[in-house]
Formats: sequence, structure tokens, C-alpha cells
Amino acid sequence: MSIPDPPLALLAELTHRCPLQCPYCSNPVELERAASELDTTAWCRVLDEAAALSVLQVHFSGGEPTVRRDLERLVEHAAQLGLYTNLITSGVLVDARRMDALAAAGLDHVQLSFQDSDDINADRIAAYRDGHAKKRAVAGLVRAAGLPLTINAVVHRQNLDRLEAIIDMAVELGAARLEVAHVQYYGWALRNRAALMPTRAQLERATELVLAARARLKGVLTIDYVVPDYYAQRPKACMGGWGRQFLNISPAGKVLPCHAAESISGLVFEKVGERPLAEIWADSEAFRRFRGTDWMPEPCRGCDRREIDWGGCRCQAFALTGQAEAVDPACGLSPDHAALLGIAASESAREAPDFVYRRIGGASARKPEPVEPA
Repeated sequence: MSIPDPPLALLAELTHRCPLQCPYCSNPVELERAASELDTTAWCRVLDEAAALSVLQVHFSGGEPTVRRDLERLVEHAAQLGLYTNLITSGVLVDARRMDALAAAGLDHVQLSFQDSDDINADRIAAYRDGHAKKRAVAGLVRAAGLPLTINAVVHRQNLDRLEAIIDMAVELGAARLEVAHVQYYGWALRNRAALMPTRAQLERATELVLAARARLKGVLTIDYVVPDYYAQRPKACMGGWGRQFLNISPAGKVLPCHAAESISGLVFEKVGERPLAEIWADSEAFRRFRGTDWMPEPCRGCDRREIDWGGCRCQAFALTGQAEAVDPACGLSPDHAALLGIAASESAREAPDFVYRRIGGASARKPEPVEPA
């Protein structure tokens, strides 16, 4: 196999710690504890190697990356290396001093998550009291610091009927971009699938709203829209294709092709420090396993979309069929596609069960009192 092109971006998952307990979180169900996290020196070495590999962007994520006291140092180091820096945050731990410090360190962009436009439901979903109000305030801090703002709204059956209000909220808060991201069912979201799966009618209405809003808000707000795979006819090119454009570093230093890759049993992922990042990217067994098209089964191998969708999502194929090599069930040509549609129809038709909230050390299906703000 030829040497792959350098990755476009690095997703640096600094921690799995987070004050929010969102039931759709894509982090693994077995969350890393603080003692397992890479330290500042190790992360700076990762950034050095990423820049040497010709990575252009670094996205600081988690969990909640602002729980790391060294975040400003890492942003500064990345900026000094010429990397474009993006902070993916819930915002609830950020005050004016912290935002100004991050901007001064060289932060280029902030992606701020919202659970809803309605404060009561947003705080219920996140299990964090007054979190929605805090997020609105932080959006103002981002704009005051002169940084571009993207709002990320993960949508599902329990907030999708307020999508129009979410779009209006993004405009009100001065965002340049809104990501309307239907839940993708990995990690905690897979565990909560029955509570999150929208109906087809909700999906169709949401699609109509997005198309109308794009036309109405052209030049004001860019809207990205990710349709749920369970209602798709063709798979998406997950992460631009396995091991083609992105790499992910977990809090413990595992080098992954995507944030959900650890869900595939049988794959062994190398850690930073075991050998240079460039070598891991180019020829580690895990990255080579599903890179390109040689691994594909039929009908993927003979499909004229094989270098468009790159076979879809391996994590989803494994989650739904038990075989990571299987045709992504999101594809209408998959023998498992009808079963996927059946799951969506049956689960969205039932009364939504209680959330299983995301927690380090154990999940909870009870309805918790929202966590007090820090």
C-alpha cells in the first residue's frame, strides 16, 4: 500500500472528565480517569509530531477540555507551531478571565455545544443546573474576545421539535456557523438509542426547516446538517474515510482513526511515545486495516461510490452486525439495511425510556438532580 497523505486534522481528546452527563456522548462507555491522562509534556510532544506530520488543525476536545489547567499552555504551543486551534467545549466552566487567557494564548475558534433552545429541557438533557444560561453567557464571551463561534446542536427525538428555535438562537448569539448534528449511535448514544431515536416525520420536518433556513440566512449563518444513519440510503464517508484525513488521540494516548474506533474489539491501537506519530499514521495495523478500498466486501468493492463514502462507518458496522468488515447497514445495498430501518421505526414509535446518563465509574438510569455549576 502506498504511503498515505498526511492527515488534515488532529482531534486531541484531552480528558474524559466532564461536568455534564449527556446521554448521547460519543465517548466510550468505559471512560478514562484523570490518572490515565497524558500530561502536559506528552501532549506538547504530540503537537510537535502532528505539526511535523503536516497536520493543519488541532481540535481540543474531551470530555470537557477546560477541566485541564494546562489548556492555555497547549493552545499556545499549538499556535506557536502554526496549527489552527479549535476549542470544542460545553462552556460551563469558562469565565471571562479564562476566555481572555485562551484568546491571548492563540486560540482561533470556539465550538460551543447546546442541548436545546429551552433552558429547562437543555439542563435536563445535560443533567447540569443552569447550564443553558451559562452557555448563553459564554457565547457572548467568545464574541467579546473576537473569536469566531460555531454552535453545535446535537438533535434527537427529545429536542428536535424546537429546531427552528435553535436556529434562531444561533443567530441571536452571533454564531457564524451552526452544526445541526443528529445523534450518531456510538458509545453512550448507542446505549440510549431508544430514548434518542427521532421519528421519520421529525426528521423530514427538520430537513425542511434546515433547507428553508439556509436560504433565509444565507450570508448570516452557515448551517451544517448531519442526517442520522438509521434513516439513510447511502453511508457517509465517516471521518473522510478510515485513516485518510483525521487522527484522534485519546486521553490515555491511544492513536485512533476516529473517536469511536475503540468500540471495535480485536483491533489493537498503538500509543503515542511507542513510536513516532508519523509511523503510526502510515503503517500501524489498525490504521491500515480499513484504509483505502482493498479491504472492502462486495458490493462495496465494485461500487462507483467506493472512493466517495470509503465504505461508510466501521464502528457502526461492528455495533450492528458484530463484524467490522461488514457492509455499513446505512447503505441500501447492505443485507442488514432493512433491519436498521426497522430499529429506527420501532424504537421511535415507543415511549422514550429514561436516559442512562454518562458518568465516569458507572452509568445511572435514574433521573438525577442536575449537578450544581462549578
